[in-house]
Amino acid sequence: MGKPPIRDQRKLIVVGQGYVGLPLAMRAVEAGFCVVGVDTDELRVKRLASGDSYIEGIGDARLISALDSGRYRVTTDYDAISDFDICTITVPTPLREGVPDLNFVECAARSIAPHITSGATVILESTTYPGTTESLLQPLLEDGSGLKAGVDFHLGYSPERIDPGNPQWQLENTPKVISGIDPASLHDIERFYARIVERTVPVSSCRTAELTKLLENTFRHVNIALVNEMATFARGLGADIWEAVEAADTKPFGFMAFRPGPGVGGHCLPVDPSYLSWQVKRLLRQNVRFIALANEINDHMPDHVVWRISRGLNERGKSVSGSRVLQLGLAYKKNTGDIRESPSIALARSLQNLGARVAAVEPHTDSHLRPTDIMCVELTEAEIRAADVVVVATDHDDFDYELVERAGAYIFDTRNRCRRGHLEVL
Repeated sequence: MGKPPIRDQRKLIVVGQGYVGLPLAMRAVEAGFCVVGVDTDELRVKRLASGDSYIEGIGDARLISALDSGRYRVTTDYDAISDFDICTITVPTPLREGVPDLNFVECAARSIAPHITSGATVILESTTYPGTTESLLQPLLEDGSGLKAGVDFHLGYSPERIDPGNPQWQLENTPKVISGIDPASLHDIERFYARIVERTVPVSSCRTAELTKLLENTFRHVNIALVNEMATFARGLGADIWEAVEAADTKPFGFMAFRPGPGVGGHCLPVDPSYLSWQVKRLLRQNVRFIALANEINDHMPDHVVWRISRGLNERGKSVSGSRVLQLGLAYKKNTGDIRESPSIALARSLQNLGARVAAVEPHTDSHLRPTDIMCVELTEAEIRAADVVVVATDHDDFDYELVERAGAYIFDTRNRCRRGHLEVL
């Protein structure tokens, strides 16, 4: 049998319509593809179909334009993906008790497989450990389709590099790492992404592409842990960690600035390095010590912040128990509504567990996605004055920091955003 033919690639299926899948779907529509977005969340599908976007960076106007073009539809029904030319899988890959959970990938593969036809292309974008594309995804697709990858259809891996809330780097101008299980698959995948992004970066194998994603986020995770650990002892040395970072950042070589905070969150940093360490431990019987140490430090940061706040309240003649805490932000990073694995939520719950009455301000996260055990309020002068401590946990740009500085009796700032008032910084 020969290699699968290369199609014109007009019908694109994007499985998963979240932070990765929706931007890809919108960009593909703008590039001329007919796109079907598939998602198992019925509420999410209804919102998208009505032109209501829940993803930062994808405004309602852009979504409505895609719908009005007739080249975008969203559904929960996999029957709508028949006769596709190319399919990307952008589903979550969480950790469950420290073990990678690829159930979403497996379910997507089983649902896609019966619809694969000769010449089609399937690309996995979900973060995972090296070997997933060929050892897990490929057999599922072949068993369900009766076709052979590399012979009847193309297959590859291209790690997502979405950075929610980043106005400078979007899908189209972020270089796209791509790979295929064979040269024909790589060629077809590069041909597809060349219409979507400004630059593609081919690598020699799917395993290398899978490792690339883990390397990128492990690098960030380890360096954030380094500066977080320094933040825990800098005050004891009489030094200002924030000023030290800014001063070090003036060096034009050999340094990259990372800033401390209450921990790490989102789908990537708390998860991706553990995917790598799990696979290394499983296959090579070795420990990735940097990752274990970084996990320990970053996981501990909410506890460190609670300890600092407790001490600050004690110095003011108050205890955490019974104190009113106004926490700014529940999302894991500023200007996004993404609360996945957010250290800000861990911080709020730790304070609650000590008896504090916590009220949070989170304008970016939809009300139905916010934790039900944390009360949310608007940021008003009355709320600020009623609080024994205002905690800046996530430094959204649209918070009124001048009001916080003016009205706050005690401010604990984990992001170095406030400049005056009764202020204590991490």
